Amino acid sequence: MITNQTPSAGEQGGRSMGSYLSPLVQQIQPSGIRKFFDLAAGSKDIISLGVGEPDFKTPWHVREACVYSLERGFTGYTSNAGMPELREAIASYLHRRFSVDYNPANEIIATVGGSEAIDLALRALIAPGDEILIPEPCYISYSPITSIGGGVPVGIETFGADEFKLTAAALEAAVTPRSKVLILCYPSNPTGAIMTREDWEPIAKVVEKHDLIVISDEIYAELTYGSNHISFASLSGMRDRTILVSGFSKAFAMTGWRMGYACGHPELIAAMLKIHQYTVMCAPSMGQVAALEALTNGLEEKDRMVDSYNQRRRLIVKGLREAGLECHEPQGAFYAFPSIAATGLSSDEFARRLLLEYRVAAVPGNVFGLGGEGYLRCSYATSVAQLNEALERIGSLVEQLRIEGA
Repeated sequence: MITNQTPSAGEQGGRSMGSYLSPLVQQIQPSGIRKFFDLAAGSKDIISLGVGEPDFKTPWHVREACVYSLERGFTGYTSNAGMPELREAIASYLHRRFSVDYNPANEIIATVGGSEAIDLALRALIAPGDEILIPEPCYISYSPITSIGGGVPVGIETFGADEFKLTAAALEAAVTPRSKVLILCYPSNPTGAIMTREDWEPIAKVVEKHDLIVISDEIYAELTYGSNHISFASLSGMRDRTILVSGFSKAFAMTGWRMGYACGHPELIAAMLKIHQYTVMCAPSMGQVAALEALTNGLEEKDRMVDSYNQRRRLIVKGLREAGLECHEPQGAFYAFPSIAATGLSSDEFARRLLLEYRVAAVPGNVFGLGGEGYLRCSYATSVAQLNEALERIGSLVEQLRIEGA
């Protein structure tokens, strides 16, 4: 008798479903940040210092511009590179704010968040086996995206003693004949470090000496405290060998809009655009309208948000130090990166106990790569009341660990 049998879940014709997957993708580890978010999911009493997301709502006039565009039926594709008006506004903004000049016609592309821009840049540049230099601790996506593109990620450890700044000596030591791209992210996620012009100039000399291309992720450029951001592309000789990546998520409280951009030499942007048009076609038209409004009329709201982050920055650094944790003063972004080494716990152990016993979610530093072990990333993009309560709970955990170790 013949029977119809459906293959069991995970199998097709006796073959496991996992066998169909790319070995490269199977080797990539899930996000270490997501693991702690999943542990915290569904618990209303948890204070989250883990999310790299502004707690502000997108300014009303930005949302209103989007709504009005929908009411007018502006729901179709734009050009692959993005609305000309938006690219012109980006060019004007970068000139005014950071003294870098780009031709909106062929040197700027609007992307689906800064993340797509980074992905496009790496895919456009990488040939199999190319080494991609990545100062760490850093944003967790750089290394996996490099590997997916066929490149070899090479971490360059930075240190708290240097305020987590990249040094020319460390960069020089990491360069090999296979080095091709240097990824930069300052102001830094997760450390809050920035680079001054004096910090950048020795780096630029190494970049030129070894003929490197730079992907400069400047998504936190507007979030600096006490000094203005210096774009790597503004340095002498660096514009044409730099792909400047930024977006609207952090400074304009527009994370869910997924709006970013990349700027660079016409040949580099043309290669990125080729990939972009075959994968996502164009950034969302309504998101582009909102981004245009943010750049045109949203800088005052941005400044008010930065002032609030600065207040919280001082609060969290003071509170962490009073709790007994060493913490360098972050000069950018909205993260504190305290050392928990004195507690005797690993980053993962400390973060897990903080979450499960004291109901505070933060991210263990080890997920951010070299130099991250022994640290904890704490986002201060949350209310002052929440920060005060979180700091009290962190202090309680540190005191409990002191008692346990006595």
